[in-house]
Amino acid sequence: MHEFLINHGYPALFFLSFFASTLIPIGSEWLLVALIAQSFAPVPVVLVASAGNFLGACTGYGIGLYGSTFLSAKVLRMNENERVRAEQWFAKYGIWSLLFSWLPLAGDPLCVVAGMMKVGFARFAILVMAGKTARYAALAWATEVGRKLFF
Repeated sequence: MHEFLINHGYPALFFLSFFASTLIPIGSEWLLVALIAQSFAPVPVVLVASAGNFLGACTGYGIGLYGSTFLSAKVLRMNENERVRAEQWFAKYGIWSLLFSWLPLAGDPLCVVAGMMKVGFARFAILVMAGKTARYAALAWATEVGRKLFF
């Protein structure tokens, strides 16, 4: 399976990054590192991974946005007052947490919550894309440094 993904380069990275940013527990970082180690150019690799990961986050945002009534009432069992208070708190303090949407386990639910809390899409997009791109860029930079040191 690893060879299949490496042999399909950018499309495989895009789809793996997309699915890694949904509630499916897989990682895409290993493929980014493998492609750079195989002499793929770091900038396009980072852009492809970031785009896939961002679109996966948008899926979570959409689930939160369009499913907020169901999620609030049935899953989280929040009454109207609790929901309004949560929206106000998230608008005041939680919006910056979207910079950390790349974190394992916590990042994907943050995107769903952002949709539930009706965060404006432009604000969501800027913060999520900045966080995800910075993470992939740091990983690509570390891979390039390591490749030059050891190979």
